Amino acid sequence: MAKRIDVKDLNLYYGKFHAVDQVSLAVPPHSVTAFIGPSGCGKSTVLRSLNRMHEVIPGARAEGKVLLDGEDIYASTIDPVSVRRTIGMVFQRPNPFPTMSIRDNVVAGLKLAGERDKRKLDEVAERALRGANLWAEVKDRLNRPGGGLSGGQQQRLCIARAIAVRPDVLLMDEPCSALDPISTLAIEDLIGELKKDYTIVIVTHNMQQAARVSDQTAFFNLAGVGQPGRLVEIDETERIFSNPGQKATEDYISGRFG
Repeated sequence: MAKRIDVKDLNLYYGKFHAVDQVSLAVPPHSVTAFIGPSGCGKSTVLRSLNRMHEVIPGARAEGKVLLDGEDIYASTIDPVSVRRTIGMVFQRPNPFPTMSIRDNVVAGLKLAGERDKRKLDEVAERALRGANLWAEVKDRLNRPGGGLSGGQQQRLCIARAIAVRPDVLLMDEPCSALDPISTLAIEDLIGELKKDYTIVIVTHNMQQAARVSDQTAFFNLAGVGQPGRLVEIDETERIFSNPGQKATEDYISGRFG
């Protein structure tokens, strides 16, 4: 299997607390991988470690390797900022800059990097908004505040902002948990389209969503109270939901715990 991301023996800590123990998994290119599991099992922590967002929390650290196309993103020579440009993140709740215009929200990353060419910024804004399936809805109000959009539109605006800088990978931490069912469906449809151009990893508490949008699913669980989270198994989504290899996975998916 081709590997876009290859995680090897990853241990994650918050100070002295061992949050995640010995995770190894691979993410193929142009695919959607879903992380599922009960609250507190470390799935969002693992997701954030994939672009070094984990380490912005004081006292947090990682041991092990996270390889992107064979290069360890935690190597001492690697700039974390460049990692986060290459591996974008979409958060649980839409977080546009509320008073900034829709256009400026999309191109904020480019402007921060020093881009000032208005024509180029306009082209990027249109490309990214089209990529996020939002252009038709906002093209006549690009100068209005991003905070004036609906919740679902704001989340797609955040996706547009993430893809404007042309990342290789998109991480999504429960991107639909704050949205209504219609907006959720729009985001799920968008994820299916985006995987043509990006490798996507998504955390979700919604089993049906994982089954609908992902190509492979990783189930995380806690070893016990006060114990670190662990990866129980990862496999093709169809197999995880129809014939999982571990009883704990079957119990979680069937609702017997979690």
